[in-house]
This record gives sequence, structure tokens and C-alpha cells, in this order.
Amino acid sequence: MRILFIGDIVGSPGRLAIEENIVKLKEKYHPHIIIANGENAAGGRGINEKIVKQFFQWGINVITLGNHTWDQKAIFDFIDDYKNLIRPANFPEGTPGNGYTMIHFNNFKLAVINLQGRTYLPPLECPFKTVDMLIEKIKKETVNIIVDFHAEATSEKQALAWYLDGRVSAVIGTHTHVQTGDERILPNGTAYITDVGMVGPYDGILGMKKEAVIDKFLTQLPNRFEVDKSSKWQLNSVIIDINLVTGKAEKIERIRIDPDHPLW
Repeated sequence: MRILFIGDIVGSPGRLAIEENIVKLKEKYHPHIIIANGENAAGGRGINEKIVKQFFQWGINVITLGNHTWDQKAIFDFIDDYKNLIRPANFPEGTPGNGYTMIHFNNFKLAVINLQGRTYLPPLECPFKTVDMLIEKIKKETVNIIVDFHAEATSEKQALAWYLDGRVSAVIGTHTHVQTGDERILPNGTAYITDVGMVGPYDGILGMKKEAVIDKFLTQLPNRFEVDKSSKWQLNSVIIDINLVTGKAEKIERIRIDPDHPLW
């Protein structure tokens, strides 16, 4: 099974980049399943139902979220209606939505789990203990498991990957919006990258207008960050090949497309 995992899609520039490139990505890499983090897709914060439908129409199979899950208040009206729109599984019990989903491919299944880190982020339930419970349940149906770990600290991401090495097919880091160059397959067969990066403005700071972010650092005063719609886009993702029988990763490859790294 080949999986295309697309990094955090930020605002309208990110959506435009996906719309313009998803067919080309399919033609070049031939993924069987496409996963994308959509927690910043609506104006840089949260996601709305129109965008959810758009992503599914474009061929994205699973949309993961993160700490901005609830920023668009209307999400409470529809999150339970889409089984392949998932939020971090370690939100408190009783939270709307689901923390994982199961995708069917031929005679096999792929589970996708969404988790959120706790370092420099709100203190949710322990992601390590949460994923332990989910794996015990999921392993009854499939050995093919992808984890989107939406976390700030690189050490927390690495720790979870080593903790899960050999028990899941891949641990893919999201949230920081900066693609890291540390993709690898760990000794027991789990593919890993600290952060897959983002899709959206190339000349902003994490997708936002750079002037406001710089001013925040200079003054330490409150400042409203807005998506930078003036610059060209970037598109960061990874391709992961999984052995469907063993659940082990056989390959992980970074994809970086931007004005300095054109792919086509």
C-alpha cells in the first residue's frame, strides 16, 4: 500500500495548492490512500464543512486535525457526520468526533490515528497511554496503522515514534509547519518524520503574514496573525510504502514543492 500524507493545509493558499497539484501528485506517485492534516484549512484556524467536502471530492481519503480543531464553531454541527474526519484521540472522553478511522483497501484495512502532544500545548490525556489502548483494539482488525502526531516538541515526537516502533506502520509529525529532513524507517519497521511540513504560503512565517509575527517577537504585545495570501505556495508531503501483510514500512520519501524546489 502506498500512502500520500500531506502536511498542514493553511488557508486559501494551501487549498489552492492542493487543488492545482493533487492530480499531478496522483499521476506521479500513484498513492492508494491520501491523508491530509486540515486543522488550519479555514482561514488558518480550524476547518468548515464546505472545505471538508471539497477535500473529499479532490480525492483526500482521511482528514486529520489538531489543536485548532474547535476554532470554527460550526464543526460541532458536522464532525460526527464524517467518519474520515478525525480529531486527536486523546481529547477527553465524551468529546465529539472520533480519534481514529479505518480505511478499506482491496482485502486489507488501514487504520489512521490522530494524536496531540502535551508539551507546549494544552494538557490533554496522555498520548502514549491513549495510543496503547487504541492499538490493542485496532490490532484485532489490521496491522497497518498510521499515526498523525500533532505536537510541538521534537523530543515528544521522537519519543512516541521509538515507543511505537514495530507496533505501527508510521508516525508522522504535524503542527510545526516546517518540514524536517529526518525521515527514516526505525529498526523494527516504523516509518518516521518529525514534521511533514505545511501546504500554503511560501514567504510567510508558518503560513502567516511575516510582519505581524516579527512584530510579536519585537514587542511581545498581542497581535492578530493572518494568512499570507500574497506569496507563492509551498506543498510538503511524504510518500510511505507499507507491506500489507506485516504492517512494516518499506519506504518513506519526502516531497517538497516550492519556488526554490519545483517538481514540475
